[in-house]
Amino acid sequence: QVQLVESGGGLVQPGGSLRLSCAASGLTFTDYSMSWYRQAPGKERELFASIDDFTHRTNYADSVKGRFAIGRDDVQSTVYLRMNSVKPQDTAVYYCHAHDTRAIRGAVYWGQGIQVTVSP
Repeated sequence: QVQLVESGGGLVQPGGSLRLSCAASGLTFTDYSMSWYRQAPGKERELFASIDDFTHRTNYADSVKGRFAIGRDDVQSTVYLRMNSVKPQDTAVYYCHAHDTRAIRGAVYWGQGIQVTVSP
């Protein structure tokens, strides 16, 4: 079955850096656009970074632009998120997301979510 397994979360100080990984299995990774979402308590889930399946073109929300970077390794079937200059408001559960780009209603899959806490 399809699995998206996230790792690398935890506690980080303001201004610090963190690297998240999401290892995909059970799918053809190159058919999927990959994204990162996050959700803080009491707030809506936010799409903040994505990378497409062919050109590797990236998009970022204004909230993270210039601080976070998304990348993918199609050999390892893994998507990454490098978080720099983190702020307390970055505290959230971070979710890896995969979308099959071959159809309008292509399959979507979610990781289990991983906690990132930014605190001194």
